[in-house]
Order: sequence, then structure tokens, then C-alpha cells
Amino acid sequence: MANSTPVANRRTPSNPLIPEKYLDIPSQRLYYLSLGLLCQAIKALDFVLSFASGDRTSIFWKWLFVDFTYCVVLSQLRIPRLQYSRATVLLQVLLLWFLNAVMFGGITINGVALLGGSGVVRTSSYTDISSTSESFGLKDLIASLTFGLIASSSASSNGNLLGQHTVRMSPISTAHLNPLHLNFCLSSSTGFVLLPVILNNTNLGGLKYSLTPLGYPEHNSRIEAYDLSARELRLIEQNYREKQQAAIQLATPKNFDDYDEYDDDDETQTRDAHSNLQRTQELVHIMLTRPGIVRLERVYDANGVDARMVVSQAVVVPCPRVQFAKDETAIQDPIRCVGQLADPQLKIKVHGVPPLSLRWLKSINGEREEFLVEGIEGERKDHAIPVEPVTSESSSSSSALVAVSRVSPPQEVTVPLTVSLALPGTYLYALEEITDGVGNTVRVETDSSSSEAVSASATATTRSFIVLRKPAISFQHCSSDRPTSLLIGSEAKLNMDPSHMDDFDKPWDLDIHYEPPVDDPTKRSLKPWKKTLKYDGERRDLSFKANAPGDYKILGLKGKYCTGTVLAPDSCRVVEKPLPSAEIEWKRIHECSGDTGVSASLILHGTPPFQIYYQMKRDQDAPREISKSFASSRADLTLQPERSGHYVFSFSAISDANYRKIELQGPSIDQMIHPVASAEFSESHGTGRGKKLVSTCSGDAVDINVDLRGTAPWNIAVQIIGPHQAETLHISGIDTPRKKIPIPIPKELQKTGGSFEIALVSVEDASKCKRPVSVPGIEVKVRRVVPTVQFYGKEGERQITITENQKANLPLRLTGDGPWRIKYKRQDSSRTQTASLHSRNSELSVFEKGTYEILSVTDSQCPGAVVFDASTYTVDWVPRPAAKLSTATDATYEAHNGSYILQPICEAVNGHVDLELTGQPPFQIMYNIAQDNDNGGTKLMGQPTFNSIQPRTRFQLHTSTPGRMYYEVKQIGDASYPLNENKDTIIPRSERLLFEQQVSIRPTAQFKNRNRLQYCLNDNLVPLEVYSDDGTIALEGAAPFILVLSIKNIAASYVDKHTIQVPTNTWRLDLPEYAFSTVGAHLISIESVTDSSSCEQAALDPLLRSIWVDVAETAAIVPFEKRDDICVGDITQFQLEGIPPWSIGYKVNGKSHTQEARTSPFSLLQQQPGLFTVTSIAHQQKMCKAAITDLRFNVHALPSASVGDGKKIIQDIHEGDQAEILFTLVGEPPFTITYQRSELPTRKGATSKVLETHTVSRIQTHEYSIFSALEGTWTVTSISDRYCRYPPVQPDMTFERHK
Repeated sequence: MANSTPVANRRTPSNPLIPEKYLDIPSQRLYYLSLGLLCQAIKALDFVLSFASGDRTSIFWKWLFVDFTYCVVLSQLRIPRLQYSRATVLLQVLLLWFLNAVMFGGITINGVALLGGSGVVRTSSYTDISSTSESFGLKDLIASLTFGLIASSSASSNGNLLGQHTVRMSPISTAHLNPLHLNFCLSSSTGFVLLPVILNNTNLGGLKYSLTPLGYPEHNSRIEAYDLSARELRLIEQNYREKQQAAIQLATPKNFDDYDEYDDDDETQTRDAHSNLQRTQELVHIMLTRPGIVRLERVYDANGVDARMVVSQAVVVPCPRVQFAKDETAIQDPIRCVGQLADPQLKIKVHGVPPLSLRWLKSINGEREEFLVEGIEGERKDHAIPVEPVTSESSSSSSALVAVSRVSPPQEVTVPLTVSLALPGTYLYALEEITDGVGNTVRVETDSSSSEAVSASATATTRSFIVLRKPAISFQHCSSDRPTSLLIGSEAKLNMDPSHMDDFDKPWDLDIHYEPPVDDPTKRSLKPWKKTLKYDGERRDLSFKANAPGDYKILGLKGKYCTGTVLAPDSCRVVEKPLPSAEIEWKRIHECSGDTGVSASLILHGTPPFQIYYQMKRDQDAPREISKSFASSRADLTLQPERSGHYVFSFSAISDANYRKIELQGPSIDQMIHPVASAEFSESHGTGRGKKLVSTCSGDAVDINVDLRGTAPWNIAVQIIGPHQAETLHISGIDTPRKKIPIPIPKELQKTGGSFEIALVSVEDASKCKRPVSVPGIEVKVRRVVPTVQFYGKEGERQITITENQKANLPLRLTGDGPWRIKYKRQDSSRTQTASLHSRNSELSVFEKGTYEILSVTDSQCPGAVVFDASTYTVDWVPRPAAKLSTATDATYEAHNGSYILQPICEAVNGHVDLELTGQPPFQIMYNIAQDNDNGGTKLMGQPTFNSIQPRTRFQLHTSTPGRMYYEVKQIGDASYPLNENKDTIIPRSERLLFEQQVSIRPTAQFKNRNRLQYCLNDNLVPLEVYSDDGTIALEGAAPFILVLSIKNIAASYVDKHTIQVPTNTWRLDLPEYAFSTVGAHLISIESVTDSSSCEQAALDPLLRSIWVDVAETAAIVPFEKRDDICVGDITQFQLEGIPPWSIGYKVNGKSHTQEARTSPFSLLQQQPGLFTVTSIAHQQKMCKAAITDLRFNVHALPSASVGDGKKIIQDIHEGDQAEILFTLVGEPPFTITYQRSELPTRKGATSKVLETHTVSRIQTHEYSIFSALEGTWTVTSISDRYCRYPPVQPDMTFERHK
């Protein structure tokens, strides 16, 4: 109940109200909290029952009192750990009351009625209908104080028609065993079966049934009878539910030993039977734990009267079972090899009432095939018919019921099943379904946890086999005729190719035999051996290492289950490769007057290609190792060093295709070597084997570099070949390896230019050994014309004007042989630039403005000269367009922000400024428009662009929005700089044209709302309500204002004008000098308004420019009909004269009330009997009040009627009896009542059909009774007395009572 935190008192806690010697503290807490829980449970029950009764108000008040009492009493008991502060107790009470409001529809206290006011009822036709207050007496006060525990007098106003009298005819009782004619079997998982019995119109007292054993009478058995009382039948139902819940909680998905689908069928059939029961039917069960034939012998009710039984019976047999019989051979060999073992034979054990049918399936490599075996039964030791139907003698002739008189006892039969495992793959044999002789079918579930616990391949209902292919193996890339090479001191990898390897068969044993070679040149003591290798199938390749030459053979392969096959090649020969070697013979090379080098003849042994490593040592230098490759076994090596000295040559190592850098112990040779003299032109004149090219532009000679080899000094002969003759030049005494030799240019070429060749003829060194030289010569091109460069154009033509960022192409004129390379610069810049040109009429591309000057030129051969008179070219830029304010513009320049301040202007007045533009028209001007915002900053309102074709243009100002306007010219485009091509080029902020202007708002005035003002005759025009906005005028502009108003009297067609000075932006109508002299409508309008600025007023809103004033005189009320007597619930209508709202005063039984009305006619719902009198009426917000003296009605209470003293009476009668139905009438006689008889409801909440309706008039007494022998429910539908009728005749509207 309470969930707040207890308050921790600083002082010593007080003792509990109940001393501990009577009841300890924990027990007090337990009992009181249990009491609270009980109360909340009863509250929940009341909540459910309230939907049927419909009386929620009294329940709501009852629980308010109960919850309040519970919390207060708890605080007074002072139970430790349940003590709370007063605030917490109050919070608990409020929370419980809120829960009650949610459950029972909220608090429904009519506070207005308690204070003497009245309620309001609103109709669906949108007309406000008022109502008089209900009567409130002493009984109502007691009901309020007791929170509904004692009913009030007004609570019965809704009970004018109470009670009902129900007459029922007692029906005939019947009992039916196994109405759906189902089959039942006893499962080993539950051990029992429930047999349904359908009872119709029976208050069960007990039943009797008989059990005939299976095979009766041949098996020395007898029929037994059993009696079950109603209490025992209820216990059977309860025990079954408990066992069912326990089985659900203990069942696991992996336990299928005792499962069969009849466990589910029993539950499903029970649910179906309950759901299909009729209102008069009841379902009970007989629990049976033994098989047999059950017949219902007797069923009687609580009074001992026997029910009529429908002949039926139920056959209960043991559920059929099937499983594979225990077979040691089949279980131990679930994995087999193709052709290795004989096919197994399975045995299936079936149990049940014969004849039995079995469904089983076979799956081979996923291909499923189903089979059906019927007629399974063992040898009959007796001659009883398994199922013998007989016709019951007690059955009717029209529909005879077939009963079973004899059922054979269950049998256990073993059925053999031979399987074929000829092909490799996965085999599965599974049992699916077993059906016994009486029709019980059990679906067999796959049992993965058999009691035999051998493997998943042999469960109680499945047998599976895996048939493997035999593995095979052979050598890969090796055989006797294709041996594998083995290097000395290393191992050779022998690969084998396994096939048909199955993971179920791993690991495998591989037997290898080794036989050494017969004629081993190394004479090693190698012995034959046999080894077994393990292969687990994890690696994709199968191999082993061989470290000795010989023959390796695969003897056999065996897996975990299968023996493999050895394929060819089954043997592999390993041959050892010898080390490479060489036979070497040295020879000296002698030329002219000395030795110039050595040569070696080589015979190589091994596997080509070969690589020979040799060392060369000169004088005291460190030896240098050199290698050379040979592709054949015969080779020659010539060594002729280029430098003189004492050399020692020796071979160090040899490599072939198998071995790397094997040491050689070959002979060496030392020799004093003098290289042969040689000469060639230096690589500085060009590379390659072709003729070299040299150019000369000036002088009588050309310098040529010559590289010399041999022993210094050298003498060389150079031949100069001219166009017409050749000349040999001898140079001697050269003592450096590189010599620059000046070669004279032939005389016939010195002036005109041309080309000649230079060739080396011979060379001679210090040994006086002269050798001819045959090397490519040099071609010399002689130039006598200097290349030049200049800008094209005359003195005044070498200039160009471009726009910014545009490229300018400056024309050039060049002479000489291309390509050319020139250097130039801009005269106002110190940076020198270079350009490469390929045409004599090339152009120089530049982007910056300025004067460009050519500094130098060089062609492909010679440097040139610049033509001085044409060495410069001028590039200018087209100036960008600009804008400024016209000098005639009236503006003030502000230096601190660079802005021009224009003269203020009124809102919506046309304004402009003149701009002076420079550039090439047409112009495009992009500018920013901004305005002050409420945060003290500015907001950008737009970025428009306008065009102009004249240098002087008119700029239109924006005056539609009042405030400070700012204009900023952001970008200007003209014919040379169009905006669409120069979007990224904007005017720097410091150079932009800025101007601003203040736009003054135009004054305006309007009423804040259009509510009509209400005044009485001769009232002054002053505010009636202090805090209302009615009649308030809102003004915009610069205060103070001058306001001109006009007051038009519509009735007199007279207009009165007033001028008022208003210092602020709001003013309320306050003209005490003006009084309303006539009745009717008056129109107050705003004629004009001016403010402190010189701006013209804005257009006034025609809807808010004027306001209406209604001037009224005394109000009146007139009833629609003249009647003296009316009833509670009637609506009295009155016509109201005047201007709404009205205030109507009236009395009910001498008590005064006041009611507001906003529309006419005014309707009032009478809710209290007695004298009703209208006393006064006022309008214009309770002004202009008038007294009423002659308007009154007599209100009579509604009559009521009840059946059976307002209670629900249910009376059972038999055929031939009659029931008395008594009606009690309250009101003024004579009465007229209407009553009806309806059929008994078929289900709870259903609408009953009305069978008959009667109306009786002129009843002078307060009681009236009738007698009837018919079945049905009697109720009163209407009653009338002298004055009133209930239910009253409703008008065409629906009332909704406001609580």
C-alpha cells in the first residue's frame, strides 16, 4: 500500500499502539499489509463487476473512504518501519484516490448544486440548455459524508424502472461418453488417459462405469465396475492439470524416450471440447490407467435422479511402439568401406494391438524414399477376432451405434530389414510412424540420446551408415625413368598424390621401402629400410625427404577403416648430382714488342649454365674478383688489362645449375703486361657508336678532346677532311690520357661556313708500337651567321591592351636554327624568365601588365644577338568599372565607416540616388541590401543586380520596409568585365561604395479586437472593465499622436467627431463628455491619425478601423407555452428580449438561483419537483435588471415501477406450474404500464429477443400482478401517472450532463 520512505525520527520512537505482549511487531506488519492487499484485491474485483452493474459512482465513493481510513489507521498504530510523516500519509491518500479515479471514472461531486447553483446540460444541436439544481436533503448529506456507503435519495432518480423476474423451465439431463468417438492409448510418459463425458442440464452427483479387459474372456479376465463421486471427478481434473504443468516444466527437447503425439492430442482434444460446449453442457473426465473397453453404466445428479445416457464406449489400448532391436554387429560397424564387409541386417521391434502398420524412410546421400509396411502381427495363440463390432440393443432404430465387443491384447513382433551398402555415401534408416489395429497412430521422433548410448548412428529409432571409398596413392613427378635429383649434403622432397581420401578414414598409415643403388661411386655403406608414415589429412600435399640416392617404393596405404590402393608410379629413383669442376690451360698474349695479356682455355664439368669466378691482382693493389658466365662446357677467356703493370690471374670458384660457388684449385699465372696503344674521341662530343657532331660559331680552330690508352708519351695522327681536300695533322709528345687538340678550320670554310670531318688515323705509345685507329670520327659544322631575336612591329605598334587575368601573346621574329631559348623580364621586376621556342614566328605568352624586354637568345648551336630597337613590348590592362554617388546627391559622408548618410524618407515613398559609372557600357551592378534587426545588428535582405546602359544611372531605393536601410555596391561589371565571367572578382571592402538611409514608418491606428461594446441607455462612453482589451486602440508610428474619432448614432443618423491627443502607442476609449441618448447600435470609427513625423498615415484596416456599441434598455422574458403543471425532466423554453448575455433569477421551492444565458431562446431542464418561479432578468453584463412577478410552474416527480421489489428474481418451474409476477407502482393514480417478456440469454452479455409486449391502463392501485406458465424474463419498459410519464418523450436532441 505505502511505498514512500519512512521518516527517521531523531527522538526515541514511540511504542506501537498494540503492545508486543499481545502481538509481536513482525506479525503486526504482516497482518496489516495483508489486510491492505486484501482490500486492493476486492477493489480489483469491484472494478471488474462495475462493468456489468454500470453503477460506478457509489463504488468510487466507497473506496475513497476505505483507502483514507486504511492510511489514517496505519499512522495511528505506530508500527515500526511502517511509520510515516503526515506529508507522506497525505501523499499516500492522494495517490490511492487518484487510482480510484482512474478505475471508477473520477470524482462526481456536484459542487455547484451543494452551493445552491445549477448545472448545465449541452445538447447535440449546439444550444446551451440549463437545468435547475437537484434536491438536496438530509439523506443526501448523509450519503456525501459516508462516501456513498448509504445511498442518497437522488440516486434513485435514475431507477424509475427496476427489477426483473426470470422464469425458467427445468430441462432433461443427458450424459455421453466419448462424444467425438476418439481413439485412446496409454502412453508410458503419462501413464493415464482422460475419457471425456459430456453432461447436459445435469448437476452431477456421481457416475458409474465398467472396464472390459482386452482379449476378454479368453485370458481369464473379468469385467470390473467403478463408482466416481462429483468430488472425485473434480480431483481427477485438478490432478491432471497439475501433472500437465509439471510435465511441461520438466520436459527437455532432447528427451524423446517416452514421447508420443498422443500426449499433445489429449490436451488439444480437451481444449476443443471445452471451447465447443453449449451453455447447458458440462465436461468431466474419467481417468484410466489400465487398457480396456470402457462403458458408461449410470450418471445421476445431486438429487439422485439418473440422467439419460447416450450409448457409447471408449477403447483404451497401450500406445503402439516401434524401435530398432539391439544389434551388436550393426552398431559396431557404422562406418564401412566399399566391398569390404557384407551388408548388415537390421531388426525392427514393434509393439501394439495387431495388425500394425509401419512407416519408415531410407535416405542415401540426401535422396529420401519412404516405405509402408502393413499387416504386421505375430502368431495368434487364441482365435479371437482382433476388433469385433456389435450393434447395441438399446440404440434407436434410426441410428444404430457401433460398439466394439472384443479387442486383441497387444503383441510384440520383430521384423527383419536387409540393407544394401554397395555405393559410397551416407545411409540413413529411420522409423517414422506406427499405427495399431484400432487406429492409434504414433509419430516417432528422432532419438538422439538412446538408452543404449553407443553413438548417434544407432539410436532407438534410427540407423545410419557411412560407406567410404578406398583411398589411393602414387608418386608425383617421379618414377624409375624420371628420377629426382639429389644434391650432395642436402635432401630431396619426394611428393605423393593421395586421392579418394575421406576425413572419416583418417589418419592413414603409409608403408615406404628404400633400396640403395648397386654401384655407388662414393662407396658409402647404405642399407635398405622400411618405414611407416602417418598422414592426418591436414596438409594438402603428402611428401617426405630423401637424403640418400636409391629407389623408394610405396608398399601400402591403410586408413582407420579402409585399406588403400597403390597406383603407378609406385617407385621413385633418386640420383645424386656430382660437384662441378674445370680443366684450365693458360696462354700468354704477345703483340708488337711486349705481352699485352693472357688467355685461358676451359673445359667445364657439371650441369650448364656455368659461372666462373677469377681474381686479378695488379702490382700491390688488392685482388679483384670477377665472374663470367658460360652456357656450354667448352669456353675461352681472354684478359687484356688497359693499364701496364705486374698482374697475377687465378681461378677461385665455379657454379653450375645445381651448385653455387664451388671452390676451384686451378693453376694461376703472373705476367708483366703492357697494354696496346689506342685512341678515341672523348665522350664529351657525344656518345654512341655513330659519328659525333661538333658546332663552332667563331674562330679559326675548333678544340677536340682525345682519350688515349697505353704507355705515355703518345704520338697520334689526325686527318682533317675538307670539302675539296684532306690534311693530316701529327701531334707528338702527349703525356696525359686526355688531350685537347686545336684543329684548324679549312680555309675555304672560315668565311662562308660549312662542315668538315676529323678522323684519328694512328697512335703510337712509348713502346714505339704504332697501331692504326678505327673509331667513328667527328663532323664539325662551321657557322658564320649569328641567330637574332626581336619583337615584331614598329615602334608605336609594339603594345597591347588586355583585361585582367587575360593572356597576351607577344609576336617574335627569330633567325638561326631552332629550337631557340630566350631570356626576358618585365622591366619593373628583377626576376628573369626563360622560354623555349620552336618556330621562327613564335609568340611569347604573358599575363601581367608592364613592359617586357628580351635579354638574350641562343639557338641549337650558337648564342645570338637581340635587336636592340625591337627588344621591348608594352602590355596594358583595361581599367575595371567603378561607381560613385553623383555630386548632386544630398548626403553626408561619415569618415569612420566610409558611408554616405542619405536624407530620411517615409515608408512606401518613391526614392532614388544617381550613380556615376566609369567603364564600357552596358553595366551590371551587384549590391547588398541590409536592415537593422532586433538584436542590434543587421540582417541581409537581398543581393540583387541591376543593369544600366548609361554612365549615369538612377539607383532605386527600397522604402517598402521601415527601418535603417544599408546599401553596399559589391561588384560592377561592364562590357570588358562581365559579371558572369568574373564571379570571383569582387570589389575590396575598403573600396566599396556604401550609403544608408532611415525609412520612417507611416502612422496607423486600429482597434485590438472587434468585440461589440455593451452600454445601457444614458451611459457615458467610459471603460466598463479595467482589464479588458475591448475598445482599445493600438497606434504605430512616432509618438505623440493626434487621433480623430467619429461616433455615429445609427438610429438618429447623427455623427459626432472628437480629436484626441495620445502620448503613447495604446489608448482606450474614454470620452466622459459623450453620453448615449438613444437605444440602438452606435458605430465608433477612426477617421485619421498623425504622428510626430511628417509622413502620411498608412491605409487603415477596414475590419479593425471601427467598432460597434450596443445601447440597450430593460430586458424581458416570455415563456413559449402557458402551463401550470410540468414534470421533472421537462424543458421549459423562454424568449429573451434584450442584448446577450442575460442573467435570469428564479426560485425552486423558495430557494433563489441565478442562471446566465448567451442566446435566445433560453431553455431550462427541470430536475427537482416543487414550485418553480422566475423572479428577475438582466442583460448587458447584469445591468438593466427587471423584476418578474407572474411566471411560475408546478413541477411533479416522475412515476416509477419495479418488478419483484426491484430485485432480480430467478424462478424455476416445471411443466404445468405458473409463476406470479408482481409490479409495484409509485406516483399519482391512475397508472398505465407497459411490460414485456424476452427470451433467456444464450450467453453473458448477449441481447435477448423480445417475445411479447403488453400495455395495461387505468390501474388505480399501487400494486399489479400477473400469472404465467411461459419461460422468459419479465421487465417494465414504461409507466405513466396522472401528470408524468417515464421514460419521458424526448425532443429531437440528446443531452449530455456536465458533472
